[in-house]
Amino acid sequence: MTNPPLPHADELAALQDSLLAWPRWPHSQPPPRAEGLWTWVQANHRNNSLLWAEEDLARRTTVGDAEIAANKRAIDGYNQARNDATERVDELLLLALGVVDEASARSDAALAPAPAGARLNSETAGSMIDRLSIMSLKLKAMQAQTERTDVHEAHRAASRVKLARLQQQRSDLGGCLDALLAETAAGKAFFKVYRQFKMYNDPQLNPQLVRERQKP
Repeated sequence: MTNPPLPHADELAALQDSLLAWPRWPHSQPPPRAEGLWTWVQANHRNNSLLWAEEDLARRTTVGDAEIAANKRAIDGYNQARNDATERVDELLLLALGVVDEASARSDAALAPAPAGARLNSETAGSMIDRLSIMSLKLKAMQAQTERTDVHEAHRAASRVKLARLQQQRSDLGGCLDALLAETAAGKAFFKVYRQFKMYNDPQLNPQLVRERQKP
């Protein structure tokens, strides 16, 4: 079985931007551009988009506490799904890079020692793709600020400065991602799937949820 080609940062950014422009995104979405890796890249981006919207709603000050509580619970769910998708992206990238085989991609083999001579990168490629997704959301939101007609020009001008900085940040991040993937493919770098272990979402690990179950 041939491993899929590695993604490039400009492809990822273009996909993330195009999905944000999709009608009714993130509640409806186009089919992924390909099965496997791209399915999970899109799932990560969709959950980040849903999470972004809920974060905005959770900051409202003129609605009841029950609505804010519902937003907070939704945030927990989308954040868990976002992290699950990020980990799956890492697994598939390590598989495509030939670092692990298919049988061990989702096991502790993804925590194997780095190949001889390869530097260990503390941030995974999947987490960088996750950050690119968030950057696309920030860019879209800041672009909207530069186009507002209900504010003074000073607000739009300040937003243009911030937009340029965000664009530079995404470009720099993309370059770092491309470098990590290239260096890993060449045996010069390495990353591991550590798992996020979101304890607050786990009824066996969150001490408050454990106490709730133990109450008579």
